[in-house]
Amino acid sequence: MKVARTALSLVLAAQLAACGGGGSSSSPPTSGGGVVTPTPPTTPPPAAACGLRAQQDFADQVLNEWYLFPNLLAAASPASFNNLDDYLDARVAPARAQNRDRFFTFATSIAEENALINSGSSAGFGIRLSYDTAARRVFVAEAYEGASGFAAGLDRGAEITAIGTTANTLQSVSNLFTTGGAQAVADALGPSTAGTARVLRFTQPGGAVIERAITKTDFALDPLSDRYGALILNDGAKRVGYINLRTFIIADAAAQLRAAYGQFAAQGVTELILDFRYNGGGLVSVADTMGDLMGAGRVGQVWSRDVLRPSKAAENSTRLFRTEPNAIAPTKVAVITTEASASASELVTNSLIPYLGNGLALVGRNSFGKPVGQFGFDLAACDLRVRAVAFQTVNASGQGEYFSGLASVVPNTCRAADDLTRPLGDPREASIAAALDFLGGRSCTPISGAVAASTASAPVQRQSARQAASFTDHELLQPDRPNTVQRELPGLF
Repeated sequence: MKVARTALSLVLAAQLAACGGGGSSSSPPTSGGGVVTPTPPTTPPPAAACGLRAQQDFADQVLNEWYLFPNLLAAASPASFNNLDDYLDARVAPARAQNRDRFFTFATSIAEENALINSGSSAGFGIRLSYDTAARRVFVAEAYEGASGFAAGLDRGAEITAIGTTANTLQSVSNLFTTGGAQAVADALGPSTAGTARVLRFTQPGGAVIERAITKTDFALDPLSDRYGALILNDGAKRVGYINLRTFIIADAAAQLRAAYGQFAAQGVTELILDFRYNGGGLVSVADTMGDLMGAGRVGQVWSRDVLRPSKAAENSTRLFRTEPNAIAPTKVAVITTEASASASELVTNSLIPYLGNGLALVGRNSFGKPVGQFGFDLAACDLRVRAVAFQTVNASGQGEYFSGLASVVPNTCRAADDLTRPLGDPREASIAAALDFLGGRSCTPISGAVAASTASAPVQRQSARQAASFTDHELLQPDRPNTVQRELPGLF
C-alpha cells in the first residue's frame, strides 16, 4: 500500500502515518489508504508490556526498517538509557552530526498529538514568548485573541519583567535568567494546564506597567488571526495579499486559507506576502492546500515529491496541483521567515521555486532547514508514537537540499528584523516593509550567506534549533523538554 501524504494515523494498532515535510503531523488518512502496518510487530502489545525496554525494541524495529538514513544509525545499548528520547537521540546521533536529523526523530503521546490536531486548542496564557539572551529580557512575540493573556493586556511587544505565584513571590526575569537560564523562566511560568495561575508584571509597548494575576485557560489555536491573519495591503496603487499563518498543525487552517485566497481572488491580487516567521510546520495536507490555492493554471503539474530510503522506494509519492475554486496565479511572492520557520512552511516555499523563479524572495532571516519529514509509528496500547525521519521532500525540479536553510536555494533574499515594536500585519513592520520593497522592485539588503540554522553544527538541546529558533537578537523561549503543543508551536505558553 502506498503511504499517503498524511501525517497522522488515528487507527488503534501499531501503524504508520506520514508526517509533514516539516516538523509535524497531518490529517487523518484519506480514503484509499494513508496507513501501513510496519513489520514487526503486527499487533499491539498488552498494556503490561509497555516498559522502557519494550519501547526501545519497538523504536529499533521502526528505525531499522524505515529510517531515511540507514547508514547514519548508531548502535546503542538500551540498558544505558533511562528514557526513550535519549535512546532515540543516541541512535540517530550520526545523522544529527551531519545536520540531517536535528532531533526530528522523537517519541510522543498518540492521544496528545491527536487531540492537538483535532481540537485545535491548548491550555495556557496563549502567548508566544521570545527573549533577548544578552540583556535577559522576555517579550511577547504574539498573542492569541481568545486566551487569558491577551485579555489581561499581553500582546506583541509587551515585556514581562517579573513572574510569581503570588504578588509576594514575584521574581525578576533578570534574576531567573541569572539563576537558571531560560529553563528557569519557563519553569516559573508553570505547567500548561488549565487553572494554573501566575502573577505577571509586564510593561506594555506604550510604557504602562501592569501587575496582574492571570489564570491559564483552554484557548483556540486559531491558525489565522482575526486581526492580521489575512489582509490586503496597499502599496501605492497596488494591492498585496498578506497571509500570516501561525501553524500548519491545525486541520481547520485549510478552510481558513480557502476563505483568505477567495478574498484575494475577488480583488484580483497577484502578489503575496506569506508570513511564516514563527511557523514551525504542521500538516502536509494544509501545505498542499496552500499550494493548490496558488496553482491556478497549474492543475496536474508537480507540486512536490516525497522520496524514501532505497528499500522503501515503492512508497515514493508525487503530489500534483489540484483544483481549488479560490485559487490564484501569483506573479511574485515574498516569504517572511526566521530560524523558527521550518518544515511545512519550508515545503511551501521550496515548491514555489520552479514556478516563480526570480519572482520569489525570502525575507527576514534564513529559515531553519528541514527538508525531511517523519512518519508516525503507533504502539497504541502504550500510547506511544515514535516519529522517525522517513522521507525527504523535493520540488518539481528535484531540489530539496536546504539543510542549511532556504536562503541557499531561493533566488532572492532580503534581510530584515523581526520588529516587535510594530503589530503583525503592519506595513511599517520591518520584515513586512522589506517584503513590500521586494514586490515593488525596490532594493533590499540580501541575507548574508546560507548560514541559517547557524547553530546547526553546535550542540543543541532537545527542543532543537528549530524550536529554540534565534531571530535577530532574540530566541523563542522554550523549555528543555517541550510538551506536544510547544513542539509544534515553539515559544507558546
